[in-house]
Amino acid sequence: MATEEEEEEGSIGHGHDPPGGKEVAPAPIAHPGRLLGQDRQFLDFFWDIAKPDQGVRLKATEGLLSYLGEHRNDEDLLKYTLKRLVDGLGATREAARPGFSLALAQVLQTFEKIPLLTVLEQIKEKYDLQKVKKKLFRNALFGNFFGVLALFQSGRLAKAPKALLECVQLLQGLSEHYAHLKDLPRKTLADIVAEIPEAVFEEVLFSILEDDLASAFSTPGQLYLLLVGIQKFPRVLRPKKLKALLGASAVVVTENIPKLVEVLKMAAKSEKKDRSLPTVALDLVKVALKEGTFEIFWKEVVEKGLLLDHAGPCSYMCYRLLGNALPLLSLSQLKMVLRGEVMRHYGIHVVSTKLPTRFKFAPEMDALVGSFLEGCQDPEKQLAAVVGFSTLTNQGYPVVPTYWKVLRHLLPGALLKYIAWLKATFLHPDLDACVDFATKRQQQNEKKTKTELTEHCVTRLRKWIIARLVGIVENPQIKREEEFVTDVARFCFFHAFFKTKKPTSEITETEDVPSVPLNDPARAATADSFFSLLQHLNTMPALGESAEAEERRKKHLHGLSASGDPWIYLAVQYADFLLSHQKHAEAVAPFSEEEHFAWDRMLKTVEALRRRERKTPTLKTAAFQHLLLLVGIHLFKSPAECVPLLNDLQNCTKRAFGEKTPKRKSVSTGEEEEPGWVEVIVEVLLSLLAQSSALIRKVCKSVFGLVSQHMTKEALQLVLAVLDPRHDQDEESAVVVVEDTQKKRKLLADPENMNEESDENSSEERKDESALERDDDDDDEEEARETDSEAEDAVDENFRAMLRNVLQAGNALGGDDSDEDLDDEAMMSLDENLSALFAEQQKRLQARKDEKEKMRKEKILRREFKIKVLDLVEVFLTKQPENALVFLVIDPLLSVIEQTMSSESNQQEQDYLRKTADIFTNGLCRSKQYCKNVAPIREDLHAQLESLVKRACKQNDSSVALYCFSASLYLCRVLKGNTGTDAAEAPPKKKLKNGPRSGAPADQASAAGSLDLGRATGAYEEALKFFLTRRKCPLTGSMFLDLFERHPVICKPLVATVVKSITEGARQHQQAQACVLLQKALQNREFRALMSQKEWESLIQESTDQVTQALKATTEFKVKVDQEKVIKCLELLNLLLRTATKENLGVELSELREVLPGLGAHGGFGKSARLEDTYWNAMKLLGYTRPPKEKAPAKPAKTSHVEPLKRKKKGFLPATKIRKNRKKEPPVPSQEKGNENGSEETAVGETDATPAGKKRKRKKKNKRKPGAEETPRRHPGRGLRQRRRCGRHQPMERLAPRTAD
Repeated sequence: MATEEEEEEGSIGHGHDPPGGKEVAPAPIAHPGRLLGQDRQFLDFFWDIAKPDQGVRLKATEGLLSYLGEHRNDEDLLKYTLKRLVDGLGATREAARPGFSLALAQVLQTFEKIPLLTVLEQIKEKYDLQKVKKKLFRNALFGNFFGVLALFQSGRLAKAPKALLECVQLLQGLSEHYAHLKDLPRKTLADIVAEIPEAVFEEVLFSILEDDLASAFSTPGQLYLLLVGIQKFPRVLRPKKLKALLGASAVVVTENIPKLVEVLKMAAKSEKKDRSLPTVALDLVKVALKEGTFEIFWKEVVEKGLLLDHAGPCSYMCYRLLGNALPLLSLSQLKMVLRGEVMRHYGIHVVSTKLPTRFKFAPEMDALVGSFLEGCQDPEKQLAAVVGFSTLTNQGYPVVPTYWKVLRHLLPGALLKYIAWLKATFLHPDLDACVDFATKRQQQNEKKTKTELTEHCVTRLRKWIIARLVGIVENPQIKREEEFVTDVARFCFFHAFFKTKKPTSEITETEDVPSVPLNDPARAATADSFFSLLQHLNTMPALGESAEAEERRKKHLHGLSASGDPWIYLAVQYADFLLSHQKHAEAVAPFSEEEHFAWDRMLKTVEALRRRERKTPTLKTAAFQHLLLLVGIHLFKSPAECVPLLNDLQNCTKRAFGEKTPKRKSVSTGEEEEPGWVEVIVEVLLSLLAQSSALIRKVCKSVFGLVSQHMTKEALQLVLAVLDPRHDQDEESAVVVVEDTQKKRKLLADPENMNEESDENSSEERKDESALERDDDDDDEEEARETDSEAEDAVDENFRAMLRNVLQAGNALGGDDSDEDLDDEAMMSLDENLSALFAEQQKRLQARKDEKEKMRKEKILRREFKIKVLDLVEVFLTKQPENALVFLVIDPLLSVIEQTMSSESNQQEQDYLRKTADIFTNGLCRSKQYCKNVAPIREDLHAQLESLVKRACKQNDSSVALYCFSASLYLCRVLKGNTGTDAAEAPPKKKLKNGPRSGAPADQASAAGSLDLGRATGAYEEALKFFLTRRKCPLTGSMFLDLFERHPVICKPLVATVVKSITEGARQHQQAQACVLLQKALQNREFRALMSQKEWESLIQESTDQVTQALKATTEFKVKVDQEKVIKCLELLNLLLRTATKENLGVELSELREVLPGLGAHGGFGKSARLEDTYWNAMKLLGYTRPPKEKAPAKPAKTSHVEPLKRKKKGFLPATKIRKNRKKEPPVPSQEKGNENGSEETAVGETDATPAGKKRKRKKKNKRKPGAEETPRRHPGRGLRQRRRCGRHQPMERLAPRTAD
């Protein structure tokens, strides 16, 4: 009996039945019953070891070891632990097997007195493959495997030769069951071999493993075993021994190559799901390197064997082998591998798998290369690796990205050599040194001659190189020195805009002349990369480790070199140096006299500003200096646009820093006023923003922020006029956009060029192009509709008339009305006239279509320009929140929101609307700082407030109305925050403790500040009446809740309107909102402080009467709005009653006592629990007690009078098999008769309702219902004997409730 109990406990621990027959333990446990009485904590360890969570398993293993350590002398406990762990090795659940294996290994490692051979015998007897049942055969296989694995992980196997020998033999037997265990036995065997000493291998295992070693080329596991032996025991498996085993003294020899290829193919396909490199492949590389046959292995086995298979697993194994072999190779081997066919195939894979649904190996290769560079300390090897991947090109363009993260691991010496190689390759491109390839589609579509193709490849390579140089400078993870950054910037600028005329040592860039002259696309890409680099330098922290650089970084002074000069100033100085050495360097597009004069004048002005800044540094000086340098450096890119901008800036600078600006002439004189310098500089910034350059956009924002403190109303109006929706079709803005449109059309005309320049273009240009593509997708349907309409309008009256004339002319030539009599010459003439007519009509249609496309693109670019202008508005609101001009921004931003909400909803429009709304809400309405001096514009602000409230009432969309209402609240906050001109300083407020003051009301004038309460109250009162008396209104209750919470001083005059609306509201919804508003007002402490005691008591009385009348008018609850209205009334009533009770107010409640009790008798009252609870809360305040809720009577059991169907007799059963009729069993006596009778009746009723002849489904154990008596939970460790006895022959008391199933 004790053994049966022990088996039961063991089966509970790992959740499966014993796979074998009867358990035979090597030594019986002396007192098994005593173990079952142990602490439950010990038994729970085995349950937790079988859990799927690894953390729980490890914790349970530690707990088990600690528990066994405390009871080290208890032999029975240790035997029981071993039995439970061995039983769990073959558990049905896969997650439990490794847990029990690890636990067994830890126990064997801790308790060295346990013989390994004894445990192994116990495992073999438990999972004997000859005796195990067929359905448990797989579990027995895993039981044996994890048992051997546990013995190996214990670390004691090498010290027990007999156990080691039997484990190896067992693993050899298990390796035959490949369908279940795959290569796990072979890999474990190789791991065992790798851990044992050489003497043990030679004396114990070599004779047993000799057959496996001889057949090493049969399976990957056997080959792996051989490779591990060769690396671990070179003295035992010396060439002479290998000659006897394999027939060759080495593994990688010519006769073994076909076998190696087949074994590696098998290994690759076996690791297909894991997406990892098989261990046997990397070990084969190590052995080949050791034998000196790596070149044969790579070329014959990898390139001519695996790579030609064209199967995915084999190709990916070649790529992984390449990445993992990099740390093992010498410099010559590294260069050989990186120029081989594996690299070419990898490049084709990278180019052909750009679709999002295809598997991409490039991230894994980047990780492998990054790991190699990080661990390699040889600069030459690092250089060879990055050069090898940089020369893997697709028609001249390398497949690795220009911004390659792995470059951060390069040593300083390797980085400098790599940059030198990039510059040399840029000047002297050698396509023969590249591993170049072309995809099949490129080869099929190739129409260029060999010379054109070579030039095309050179251009693509140069574009990539210049983008890679800029990417290295922009990478913050690479340690950069100022000398290196300056060198790259000069290199890019020189080859973008200059060419060598005569080499000189004074100009480093002229010493090496390009072997292939740079063409226009290469120079354009270099110029774009230079301006992208200049943008980064403009925001880059100071470089170097000096104290000055560290201080600049702490102060966040960006864009400065070590000398303290801006990087853009150094670029201008270098450009001027090149212009002054025309004998050695010549500009690609030489300056005209006007451009040269503008350049020299700009330099003089900048120097004058720098001298002024040294004396008295100001933000205005820095802004003009920065802007002049920016426009000046852009003279090399677009001189026609920059010359007039420079002239305007020069005039603006004179007026800003020269003598006092003369006063503007009066408008009455009829002469045009001269604009101020701020207006001129704003116009210049707007002109610059029309260009697609991220550098210009960033500099414009910076300069605008610097001059924002000098902003005038006229200058700000120039910015806001751009955002005005009514000015979209202005001629000026159209001219600005047409230039950009032509530029975009030029880019769109060469899609291949766009693909090549995707890496080196500035971020701003990429954003504009993506906006074009995005809107093209959004407007596909619109274009289709337009095309259809054009097709319908094509046959217009003019075309019909022209067609009729042509046909009549043709008939006249023939001399008859019939076409049959026309001769050939007449027919030919008619055909020519018709074809000319239709061709002309087609041209007209195409011209109309092109015009619409042009207008659509202009609209897109105009919207993009407005998004840039929004940046200036945001900068102004951020830099100057206390400026009185911020109030001019409100109406234009609201106009943008109104117009955009009602226009088309493509992605660009949504971005425009989202940015505008964000600036309006966060930059303006929620700004913590605001104008403190509004006395001069007090009347204007009040007029604007009234206008905003009326504007909110006129909206069709409540979301737009919310923005208008929020703006009015912002103006209220500004006016309240300013002290009135005739108001004295208000005394400090005291905290309220016991409600309102009994004396006079608080000084409202001091609370209102500069706010005119009469005008503000009038505006909001009209809006409140509009909201509460109109059925359809854009205003919402949340707007007025916000008003009442923020400005209680305005709330007081509006309360009367709210109180009346409780009964006079347009609908139930408005009446409920009036209750909510009044409740919010009464809870506001500032509002209570503004009222005297008499006013407060009168308000409470009037509010109570209004609520009473509203409840009195309620007769039934037909719809949900009726319930909501009553709920809000009752919530308000609760507040009123509590307030009156707490403050002892003389409120008359007689009518309420008559109305409220009858409210619960109306129809539909009990349908809402919230309504009922709120109602009784109010009744409780009036002295009523809520009656206890009656329990619903038990429903009588449904009895079915349908006669059960008679089952057909299909023979007879023996008497022992006849099922007993459980309905006739007498009721079991119970302590609670009521529960017993109820359950019995239910069971009988359900049984009667079940037709005869149908199988009854067993129901799960009923959950405990709330309110029922809880049965104390029994301890899980107790009562095992009772459970065992009740396993199969349960008494009728346990089965009686199931008769209802």
